[in-house]
Amino acid sequence: MALLVLDSSVLIAYFSPDDRHHERAVLALRASADNERIIVASALAEILVHPYRSGPAAVARIEAALGALLARVEPVTERLAHRAAELRARHSSLRLGDALVLATGDVLNARVLTADKSWVKLSSRVRAL
Repeated sequence: MALLVLDSSVLIAYFSPDDRHHERAVLALRASADNERIIVASALAEILVHPYRSGPAAVARIEAALGALLARVEPVTERLAHRAAELRARHSSLRLGDALVLATGDVLNARVLTADKSWVKLSSRVRAL
């Protein structure tokens, strides 16, 4: 079983039928059913912002959908923080949340799935929708 770190962009597209990446996100997550899916805690926080603005029912819907994905949440550890800082030091345009997702792939020796095609230049682990 391979490990697959999911970027918030993939999850947002997956949960948003009108997102331009929705169909590709659905296909990619269906194709990854045999993988252990991982969501770094910082990415989880990103995808919960809009539901929290919308109210408890929206939060409950997203939590249920996340549960159906069978993804585990990876905490931000000291090792992960160091790797993310190293990535940000090397790539000045990389935001902290993105660096944490990429760092999770490195630390766990996992593939990373994102909708951001520019990440492909940053790591051979990255697959873009």
